[in-house]
Amino acid sequence: MQERETWSSRVGFILAAVGSAVGLGNIWQFPFQAANNGGAAFLVVYLAAVFVIGFPALLAEFVVGRNTEQNPVDAFREYAGRSWALVGALGVLVGFWILSFYSVVGGWVLRYIAGSATGAYFADPSGYFGAIASGTDALALHLVFMLVVVGIVALGVEDGIEMGTKVMVPSIVLLLVGLGAWATTLEGAGAGYQFYLSPDVDALVANLPSVLPSAVGQAFFTLSLGMGAMVTYSSYLGEDDSLPADGATIVVLNTLVGVLAGLVVFPVLAAQGLSMETAGMGAVFESMAAAFATLPAGRVLGLVFFLVLLLAALSSAISLLEVVVSYVVDNTSYDRKPLAAAAGVGIFVLGIPTAFGINALSWYNAVAYNLLLPLGGLGIAIAVGWVRPGRSTTELRRGSGASQAAALAWLWALRTVVVLALTVTLVLGVKSLLVKAAVVESSVLSSMPLVVALAAAIAVALVAGARTVASAPSDGTRLAGPGDD
Repeated sequence: MQERETWSSRVGFILAAVGSAVGLGNIWQFPFQAANNGGAAFLVVYLAAVFVIGFPALLAEFVVGRNTEQNPVDAFREYAGRSWALVGALGVLVGFWILSFYSVVGGWVLRYIAGSATGAYFADPSGYFGAIASGTDALALHLVFMLVVVGIVALGVEDGIEMGTKVMVPSIVLLLVGLGAWATTLEGAGAGYQFYLSPDVDALVANLPSVLPSAVGQAFFTLSLGMGAMVTYSSYLGEDDSLPADGATIVVLNTLVGVLAGLVVFPVLAAQGLSMETAGMGAVFESMAAAFATLPAGRVLGLVFFLVLLLAALSSAISLLEVVVSYVVDNTSYDRKPLAAAAGVGIFVLGIPTAFGINALSWYNAVAYNLLLPLGGLGIAIAVGWVRPGRSTTELRRGSGASQAAALAWLWALRTVVVLALTVTLVLGVKSLLVKAAVVESSVLSSMPLVVALAAAIAVALVAGARTVASAPSDGTRLAGPGDD
């Protein structure tokens, strides 16, 4: 078994964790979730969910990761008992599942970068998306995107992930700030700001039962919770790092990016007279393309915007693949490079159906959003809050100087507010998933067992064929943990 690599700096960890959270969930999913749930009403509930539910849950994942210094499966087995390894295994599964369709969306972004440079989508933005969203071209770009992600993860924690996110995260923020400033100059943008920033209190109260689960789910999705990423990243932390301080920084930066995305998308939609109340999987692509097609310097602006999306997609994809790779690296003598390649091939195969139809992609997304993420988050909250409470508060205080009272406040928020909110979200999500299953093509549902089995078989076969006998540890060194005394 290889020794675990480490972060070279606290900044590297924060930027990597922010990079995991700041992904397509912020720029691709957040705008259409806000549009479909009342704009400003959704924003208010989402912000409350992020800080009241997401922040305590994020600290729970940090506590498990740093305390055990292991991948999600082994971390929960060691932290809460053998049966709780299922919670970690679910996180690995969620990372595998989400990346399979995220990679297809990443392929769309690659196509739109090229389309911006050539002006290919200017004549018919909606038709352009319909032409590139599915089919052999979408499959080819799905492959290209996965090759890039595999290459970064294969380089390892310090060489690949830190270096990549140190460039990606600041670039995302700077580009969004610039686009947001530009949006303020557009004639007619005021309606977009009104829709996005001025909540109707009466409508918010009336629609809270439907807005709440969407907002909670979006909070978990954008913070990369319930998918093992934060457990994995925090397992490389040192004992002197302050988990509350790092967690707060990550939550604030992540939320800032989501809010900035809305400040770009909605004013542009309003300025172009496009609908803000309805949106789908391709809403950001179609609407922004339509805007850039009619604006001065549209090619340049489009290139900048879709570059932001590419950076966001890569930052999330890196963390999801790292969850899968770190589990095998921790438990075998396999080398990181062939492992990343094997996992990448399996994920690519699993995502093939989503490259041939929007409905299939929507179904994959719904399974993650309504079932896998809230289920994983609920398991984590119970394990940390109820199974090992003393160990949890001690770990939270280590390196932070937090008082026992503050640690207990966090613990009880995790035990009550987070558990209750995720339970409600899970129940409502499953009901929604059952309704959605009734309208998904039967071919998508019937092919799923075969696709999943094929993806797993290919990944296992490639790992077996690429085994490397590691007689020496990797370049990184494992940080001292509580079990090393």
